[in-house]
Amino acid sequence: MSKPTLASNIHQLNTRQADCSETEWQTRVDLAAAYRLVHHHGWTSQVYNHITARIPGTEHLLINPFGHGYDEIRPDNLVKIDIDGNKLDDNPFPINAAGYTIHSAIHAARPDLQCVLHTHSQNATAICCLEEGFIPLTQMGCMFHERIGTHEFEGIALDLAERETIVKDLGKDKHTMLLYNHGILICGQSIAQAFTRLYHFEDCAGVQLKAMAAVAGGGTLKKPRPEVVLKTREQFESGAAQAGAEVALPEWPAYLRMLDRLDPQWRQSA
Repeated sequence: MSKPTLASNIHQLNTRQADCSETEWQTRVDLAAAYRLVHHHGWTSQVYNHITARIPGTEHLLINPFGHGYDEIRPDNLVKIDIDGNKLDDNPFPINAAGYTIHSAIHAARPDLQCVLHTHSQNATAICCLEEGFIPLTQMGCMFHERIGTHEFEGIALDLAERETIVKDLGKDKHTMLLYNHGILICGQSIAQAFTRLYHFEDCAGVQLKAMAAVAGGGTLKKPRPEVVLKTREQFESGAAQAGAEVALPEWPAYLRMLDRLDPQWRQSA
């Protein structure tokens, strides 16, 4: 029997809204939106990398069908899996084992984090190639103060034993991890929170790279005072910086409206 192809099976991937709980369908919509937003900003790596999300109230996760572009992800074609990566639906497409090694480790160890997002986006990955790592130079960068772990490169993440070091390196109080010589891992209590953190990290990483280039040309790096960095991070974490919204971020509905304008059919079954 021939292997399934995108062209021959895309219509077989439909998980209808009527087949899901309201919570699962909303998770599917938000996760599909995150994939499309990563595509919109040009942070994809062909069909590789992943964004995974736990369906609240369950031990079930959603992940992209391997072989689809991020702009092809819809709520209905996400694959439902258990924590070990076993498929729980009849989706004919596989999942990427290397990527899931990283995600399964975090989901199992940190039930407080609904969403785990991994990219090879250029600014973030450049920071992952610096011994200095990330430096909080700007207001938005302060949200990452003492919330970043680091993980040494161990090759393509196919060895399940690597999950132990991933969990250890992330710890219990961090939401972001520099995968040295690899890429960025960012997590959130919600899908919206994880994506928004990625947006700010990628932007702040670009600012850092430009500032370091200016230093090489004779400039002087201006860092905010440590006590101000801590104060600003606490303002973000309390929700004060988002008008009181800590997890359900106010910018998320605007992102969904933007996607509706770009592709009015993105929420619908193929």
